[in-house]
Amino acid sequence: MRALSLVCSLNASPTPSSSHLLAEQIMTELDDLGVQGEVVRVADFDVRPGVETDMGDGDQWPRLRERVLEADILVLATPIWLGHPSSICQRVLERLDAELSETDDEGRMLTYDKVAAVAVVGNEDGAHKVSADLFQGLNDVGFSLAPGAVTYWVGEAQQGTDYQDLEKTPDAVRKTTRTLAVNAVHLARRLKEHPYPPG
Repeated sequence: MRALSLVCSLNASPTPSSSHLLAEQIMTELDDLGVQGEVVRVADFDVRPGVETDMGDGDQWPRLRERVLEADILVLATPIWLGHPSSICQRVLERLDAELSETDDEGRMLTYDKVAAVAVVGNEDGAHKVSADLFQGLNDVGFSLAPGAVTYWVGEAQQGTDYQDLEKTPDAVRKTTRTLAVNAVHLARRLKEHPYPPG
């Protein structure tokens, strides 16, 4: 089984990123469960605005889309900005919208039988709202969600501490990250054995 985390930090590599750190921690948990994974920073690619699988003119979303379709589990990792997912995360959802018209021989979206999960970081309130927004979008474009499909950390409001600045991972975050991984793998394995029927 394979997993892919799309990190939607506004900063390209190699700038340190709390979203990237949490995504890597999820991949460590998935690796312990026998799932191979990779973490990709979306800002490292030229992903054009639009709702097609390929917007042309050097658009690099097709390269990322190929990795999405190869994965059994997709993790979207985003910071909170002004109470919302990052603009890059919103762009990923907009590009995934193209999957609504991409189907297999049985008329099912290519994202069916794939599991999605979410990671959210920030130093302001909003993790539940952000995850709810992403859950709806991911489900709309064909992904399934296991129970506990989000792990998050939010620091004290109006303070400057980032997740990556913490001396150690808080127990609550560690536990929710583990739950996300275990449940996502369980569901992905079930769907691999028993795919959804044609509609």
